[in-house]
Amino acid sequence: SEAARYYRPAADQGLAEAQFNFAVFCEDGRGVPQDDANAARLYRLAADQGHAASRFNLAQHHAHGKGIPQDDCEATRLYRLAA
Repeated sequence: SEAARYYRPAADQGLAEAQFNFAVFCEDGRGVPQDDANAARLYRLAADQGHAASRFNLAQHHAHGKGIPQDDCEATRLYRLAA
């Protein structure tokens, strides 16, 4: 999609909101190939910058083992941080 073309460079520059948005595109396969592992990687980068929605989405990935190993302890930690 057109939006994915704009978010990718901003995500590569380390902007948390762009990392989150591009992760959503990767997770859903909107304008880019569907890739849960890359989505989790991008959510982690944004979550490490304090982005609450990324923390929640990364917690979901840990809880369900989407693209990363299932880890209920890490999921719980991230849910708490996101709240």
